[in-house]
Amino acid sequence: MPEPRWLDGAEAGRHLRPYAITGGRTRHSQHTFTLITLVVARSAHEFDHDHLEPESVQILELCGDRAVAVAEIAAHLDLPVSVVKILCGDLLNASLVIVQAPPGQEDQPSVELIERVMDGIRQL
Repeated sequence: MPEPRWLDGAEAGRHLRPYAITGGRTRHSQHTFTLITLVVARSAHEFDHDHLEPESVQILELCGDRAVAVAEIAAHLDLPVSVVKILCGDLLNASLVIVQAPPGQEDQPSVELIERVMDGIRQL
């Protein structure tokens, strides 16, 4: 049986920080985000930095000029994607961001339509 391994201070902080940021939540209760969900902040004048977590403020600043994918936000902030999803859900609840989810299966063209388009192109 392997001997128990204790975390040093830096490693323990890396594991505790996401837990503290999300208040122990592992997923958002209302919203589901994918890696390619786009997030854009509403006007910078519409939110008060005082009641937000520092990481949430960073998300708003990063997404202030353009829409940014959840995966890209996680990379820029060096946070786990699961934490970013929770924070973005909180920001969405507070109407501080707008999100654009990727198209679902129902929004994709049918195979029949694609084949008809390809047949049409071949006839040109």
